[in-house]
Parts: sequence; C-alpha cells; structure tokens
Amino acid sequence: MLLSDGIGLPRLVKVLAGIALVGALAGCQVRPLYSTESGTEGKLASVSISEADDRVEQQVRNDLIFLFSGGAGETQSAAYHLEMDVSVKTVGVLNDVTTDIDRAGRVIVTADYNLTKSDSGETITSGKRSAVAVVDFSPQEFAKLRAKRDAENRGARELAELIRADVATALARR
Repeated sequence: MLLSDGIGLPRLVKVLAGIALVGALAGCQVRPLYSTESGTEGKLASVSISEADDRVEQQVRNDLIFLFSGGAGETQSAAYHLEMDVSVKTVGVLNDVTTDIDRAGRVIVTADYNLTKSDSGETITSGKRSAVAVVDFSPQEFAKLRAKRDAENRGARELAELIRADVATALARR
C-alpha cells in the first residue's frame, strides 16, 4: 500500500539509508589519543630528540621533551628517534610609512621532522609544521629584541604541541 500511492518510497529510502549508516558506524572505534589503554604515553616517553643547532630549536626540543615525558625528562632507552630541523623567519607586516620602521610583525617557526625506529631506522612519520606568533615592535631597541624573543618562544611552544600531536597519532596507529 505504501509503495502503490508513491508516498512511501522516499520514506523507505530514508529508513534503509539510516540502517546502512548505523551499520557502518557500528564498526568504528573512538578512543582518546593519549589514553593509557592505547599505550601512546609510553611510546611518547621512549622518543629521543636530535640535538639542537640554535636557541629556537633548543626551545622546541625542550618543550617536546617535556610534552613527551610528562615532565620526567629525556629518556635513556629510546625506541624511537625524532630528527628535527627548525628555522625562524621574522616578517614585518605593519610598516610606518613616515619613518619606514616596522611596528608589528610575525615570527614564523618552521620544523621539518622525521620519526624513525631506533633499531631498524624505519621511518614512521615525517612532515613539516609551522607556527606563527605575532609581535609588536617597540621603538625602544631592547624592548624590540625582547618582544621578538618572546614571540619566538611562543612559536616554539606551539610548534612543539603540533609535532607532539603528529607523533602521537603516528605512534597510536602502531
């Protein structure tokens, strides 16, 4: 009766689509990325990080060590190794046309990274991430230098959090 009067066909299609959607979602598993059941915290704590070449790379490295180990310090027995190359670029975006002096800018902190297994050298994940921190430049020289350094530190902290999320995701899949 429903199909004969033409009204029930759209309803039947909607019901079948709903049943198919529920069936597809029944196989999905949702679990927290940093849960203890997934073992991601232990895997993150066993990541060693390459030595730094400059101040900003050292800041990213220190933040990653803290984030990976939960404040316990650098691991002594590393199952994974993270190789990083960090670069910093400062760009002025607001220029005072009368004095030709930058008044505001952006500090862009970028890292190329590669996570490998320590024993086999197999690449687990690699990528490139960037973080941007805005900065206001004071006419006072020391204040300008300090503002730039603070922006570099903020960018390094943000970049470390992005890299940690990428590494945690890759290790959770293993």
